[in-house]
Amino acid sequence: MEFGFSEEQNILRNSVTDFMEKECPPEYVRELDEKEEYPHEIYGKMSKLGWFGLPIPEEYGGSGLGAVDLIIVGEEMSRFSYEIAAGFGISVFCGLNIIEHGSEEQKKFYIPKMIDNKIRLSISITEPNAGSDAASLATSAVLDGGSWVLNGQKTFQTASDAKDTVMSVYVRTDKDLPKHKGISLILVPNDTPGVEIRRIKMLGRKMLHTNEIFFEDVRVPKENMVGELNNGWKMLLSGLELERLYGCSTFIGSSQTVVDLALEHSKQRVQFGRPIGTFQAMGHMLADMQTEVDAARLLVYRAAWMLDQGMPCMKQVSMAKLFGSETYARLSNQGMQIMGGYGYSLEYDMQRHFRDSRIITVSAGSSQMQRTVIAREMGLRVV
Repeated sequence: MEFGFSEEQNILRNSVTDFMEKECPPEYVRELDEKEEYPHEIYGKMSKLGWFGLPIPEEYGGSGLGAVDLIIVGEEMSRFSYEIAAGFGISVFCGLNIIEHGSEEQKKFYIPKMIDNKIRLSISITEPNAGSDAASLATSAVLDGGSWVLNGQKTFQTASDAKDTVMSVYVRTDKDLPKHKGISLILVPNDTPGVEIRRIKMLGRKMLHTNEIFFEDVRVPKENMVGELNNGWKMLLSGLELERLYGCSTFIGSSQTVVDLALEHSKQRVQFGRPIGTFQAMGHMLADMQTEVDAARLLVYRAAWMLDQGMPCMKQVSMAKLFGSETYARLSNQGMQIMGGYGYSLEYDMQRHFRDSRIITVSAGSSQMQRTVIAREMGLRVV
């Protein structure tokens, strides 16, 4: 079994690291977080390097990189900012969904604009009564002549308020079919008349913004439907392994930064005449933290390798998501403990990791849902 990267992958890793060190230093990330500003500038610079096209097939203007390559990008990017890495992934994976299920006209219209950062893409699924049970969504779309008319509400939607965003909205198009069968996917620009987006103030995730969206007689052309009518549930699940693995890569990159910050503090902070890291209680805590990061990393890259080989890997992906998200949340809490009052201060970055990490055991498939998936893959009929 090969644990190293190819020469091309090492070049990719180094190029991402070099770019982020230059363009995304801690001061820049801290400023965006404090001002709660969407990172338009950094995404514009990424687009000039073609990053938004990295996993897009070459025939549509991308580079066609595989799962392991994309995980490398996500891990290195998230070492500098979990949110910036997450926002990058949202557009990319909505674009890949259009590649997989959209018409040629949709691919040629939306994908080049996404790669060039002329538009952003976001996903809209969750509703007040449809969270983990996503198939219970009730936002409706009715065909009226040449237009779809949308009515309903979405909540906890990430980055849907960014300028020039096209939302991938999952809607109910047939109420008489079983709940998994009557769902479709429609593309809705966020400035369409009848769309109202309200910001939800959150503990963390300050840059990307979390929103609730109201649709009142929103009209979009019937050509904005992606794929087949009432086939939205399959589209929602397709590509889930790669999307979730990319999220896992942001957990391990951010977790590594948490360990690095805590380790540096433990070397510099002197109490009782010696650096606190030389006390066994601290030293063992940091050793355990690094071990957990490496374990999470191995789970992620194993699943990514399996995906690149075309092997079934839903169980492995769920294990990586479960362990990776809980590792980031747990380690950021331990990092706060190690740094003491400094960790709690807004002048230091540990508090941002503490805030941002708390939601990831809930979002994109909660820890409880991941355990259910793993148990079912083990042959247990868990309900």
